[in-house]
Amino acid sequence: MKWKQLPVGPIQTNCYILWNDEKDCLIFDPGAEFHRLHAFIGENGLKPHAVLLTHAHFDHIGALDAVRDAYKIPAYVHQKEEMWLGDPGQNGSYFFGMGEINARGAEKLITEEGILKIGAFSLHVLETPGHSPGSVSYWLPEHNIVFAGDALFSGSIGRTDLPGGDHGVLLESIHTKLLVLQPDTIVFPGHGPQTTIGAEKDSNPFLGG
Repeated sequence: MKWKQLPVGPIQTNCYILWNDEKDCLIFDPGAEFHRLHAFIGENGLKPHAVLLTHAHFDHIGALDAVRDAYKIPAYVHQKEEMWLGDPGQNGSYFFGMGEINARGAEKLITEEGILKIGAFSLHVLETPGHSPGSVSYWLPEHNIVFAGDALFSGSIGRTDLPGGDHGVLLESIHTKLLVLQPDTIVFPGHGPQTTIGAEKDSNPFLGG
């Protein structure tokens, strides 16, 4: 399995592309700059199968409609944020002065934890609320990686002062869903560099490291 991290938009949100040997790929959090994403996919001959959202804040969904229009693929989001995609007040774009974002509703709703199969891909959906009510992480144990969105960062954790945020809930999510993974699990966060579960357990000041 291979992956590409593309920091996009004014606050450098990490969009990820994950692909296998057959060039099938998944797209995580296409926040902006569709042209860069489109160019990378074309240059590498990749075949997108779905868009997976860790949550529905504006900086993670800005290019969502462009991706779906270009590749005719479904988007997945947790049902608790189903209405956020088309609501600038809930997705936060109304408050940050970067232009209101209205995306179409998701084709697929995540309703519970479990294994999500998309083509040749098999992902474990972990509910990791706190940064937002419908935040999820996508764990691929056989490849030792987890896409954690804005729950856990290198040396930090997600903010909880936006609508629906809850600091206590976020800490519980991190401790019960993420820190229990193997220490060498690679964490792909929504912003900043990748890290590992072990590194965050050892040194993240927000987690007692």
